[in-house]
Amino acid sequence: MSVEVKLEKQKVIDEIKEKLDGAKAVVVVDYKGITVSEAVAMRKKLREENVDYTVYKNTLVKRAIEGTEFVGLADVLGGPSAIAISKDEATSPARILSSAMKEYKKMEFKGGVIEGQFMDKNAIIELADIPSREVLIAKFMGSIQSPLSKLVRTIQAVADASEGEAVEA
Repeated sequence: MSVEVKLEKQKVIDEIKEKLDGAKAVVVVDYKGITVSEAVAMRKKLREENVDYTVYKNTLVKRAIEGTEFVGLADVLGGPSAIAISKDEATSPARILSSAMKEYKKMEFKGGVIEGQFMDKNAIIELADIPSREVLIAKFMGSIQSPLSKLVRTIQAVADASEGEAVEA
């Protein structure tokens, strides 16, 4: 192998290491069967959530993950593999890819590493069902707001009733 080829491979390995540095979630999928237009639409959704989706040679990824918390991915890197990486939210890659899989009826999860923990295909599928952080916060705020609104209305009704009695007296 020529020196140029080795240098080029090392550049790709370094690129992968850089993308993995500080990643909260890394999900590996088998992307076979997806069309170019479907891939473009899916990549757009992933980019909107700050998720990097790239296809690398499995051997280069295996070299990049050696000695890291992502080494567990080596077992799932076989055949056509694409990697989705998120440094922002742990559920984003799985959630978006799961949505694409349901829509296109293609691709499948191979595994992933979420916040340092290796997860198999089934665990990633379960993770994909967890709503985004923003949705969870909105649901939480709604559940807090509802009882508070009822309390305020009740207090206001009592105050209005007391006011009506004071006017009659």
